[in-house]
Amino acid sequence: MGLTSSLQAAANSLEIYTSGIQVAGSNVANANTPDYIREDMTLGTAPSYQTGGLTFGTGAQVNSIRQQIDLNLESQIHQANADAGSAAARVNGYDQLELILSELSGRDLSSKLNEFVASVNELVNQPELIANRQIVIQQGENLAGAINTTREQIDRVRTGITSEIEVLAKEANTLIDQIAFLNKRIIQMESAGLSSNDAGALRSNRLSAMNRLSEIIPVKSIEAANGKVDLFTGSDYLIIEGTVQHLETYRTADKGVATNQLRFSRTKADVPLSKGELSGLIEARDKVLGGFVSQLDQYAGAVIQQVNLIHSSGEGQRGFTDITSATAVDQSNVVLNQAGLNFSPVHGSFEIKIYDSATDTIQTTQINIDLDGIGGNDTTLDSLMADLDAISNLNASIDTLGRLKLTTDTGYDVRFSNDSSGTLAALGINTFFTGNDSSNMAVNQTIIDNPDLLAVGTGGGPGDNSTAIKLANFMENPVASLSGNSIDKFYLLVTSQIAESASAESAMADGFDAFRASLFGQRQQISGVSIDEEAIKIMQYQNGYTAAARIISIIDELFTTLLNI
Repeated sequence: MGLTSSLQAAANSLEIYTSGIQVAGSNVANANTPDYIREDMTLGTAPSYQTGGLTFGTGAQVNSIRQQIDLNLESQIHQANADAGSAAARVNGYDQLELILSELSGRDLSSKLNEFVASVNELVNQPELIANRQIVIQQGENLAGAINTTREQIDRVRTGITSEIEVLAKEANTLIDQIAFLNKRIIQMESAGLSSNDAGALRSNRLSAMNRLSEIIPVKSIEAANGKVDLFTGSDYLIIEGTVQHLETYRTADKGVATNQLRFSRTKADVPLSKGELSGLIEARDKVLGGFVSQLDQYAGAVIQQVNLIHSSGEGQRGFTDITSATAVDQSNVVLNQAGLNFSPVHGSFEIKIYDSATDTIQTTQINIDLDGIGGNDTTLDSLMADLDAISNLNASIDTLGRLKLTTDTGYDVRFSNDSSGTLAALGINTFFTGNDSSNMAVNQTIIDNPDLLAVGTGGGPGDNSTAIKLANFMENPVASLSGNSIDKFYLLVTSQIAESASAESAMADGFDAFRASLFGQRQQISGVSIDEEAIKIMQYQNGYTAAARIISIIDELFTTLLNI
């Protein structure tokens, strides 16, 4: 009985040491496996038995094989992943924006604006040269083209980010499904919490999926006694009691670009994204890049308006015999400053000059624009048309699109001056630029086709450069729509702010990365594999195995001796 028990205890020891070598060997094999959690085998004393009044031990037993993990630390890592993921996405948004702007490269918008102003200054010096007028038109096209291109590039990047969001949401859903599947496997393998052992490989795979998911969206996990985890983001669930909820995208639009937002597949509530790669991508698309689009529209709109306000009150080398406003109104019987014009006119007036080529004389008529809101007789496009049509040798009408059309009788042309109301610029009559923002800004095709219509002076002859002088200084004038800043200063403020924000975001991202690295360092100390420690354990188990084998050998000799008696 004693030899048999001793033989059994030694055999159990062999199994224990074999298990220990297997656990340590698995740790060594996974030393470089991402998110692998080191496993440890805990031993205990096997139950004793009594015989003949004596109590004998039966050796050792394996109590459990457990992962060495700090769940609180893992929760902190998940939060750090979300912080780092969102910051990295925003930094990438700023990087792409700065690349598009290409400051100091000679292709940036401020350089194009300066080139346009420089060409106007040349026109000031020699207003009679048609070549100078053509250069101004060309530089205006270059400026408008640069603004259009900048907008197009930003729109393409924003569209690309929208595609990235779709892909990332699908990846998140795949990870959610993977975690839910591993939950079931872990419950089965761990016998619904009755087993003292961890399903190590399954748990490591689940942790890896949770770590990746936490980079995409912020997650909070709660582990139950049976080994499953419930996942939450914000106040809504992703996995709870086996029920899975995915992320889904739905289409939206922002500043002329098709975008998307995220909501939960079951509750249909919007996903409250404050951290994570998805949040960072949406912020980069809508706030970083989309915010600059708004500023670019402000900039382009200010350039268009300021140039047109000056140009529409000037004259070229000849007048118009037929001109149609570039901008239409929604309803011709609505007061002009409420009629949906890109730029609202104000209370004031402008002058119409009818030139008679036969007598070389000019008839000037002042057109009052009543927009004071008093008396119920404020100017509409209909009333303006009637006032203009009443002028001799000038015919006014409104086309089906809501545009004002002016024609003159044979032998006459029409010119404009002294517009204090901004009505001509708002309607797009005698303007240099068309459009109202960065997406549609262009040089007026009428001027491109006939450079003689470029307003250089105010009717003082070929050498009159009075309008050109004003155009040369337009970028220094304070603009109400730019908070009182000049166009030049506004652009400088915008680009400076972008540089500062990009630098701050980069520093924040570096901080998040450093903090996450420190958490991973702590994790490595707790859950990571040390090759040296595992080698020592293997040697200890090997020595124990040798000793147990020696005991078995001795017992075998004793049995042989006993049988030979």
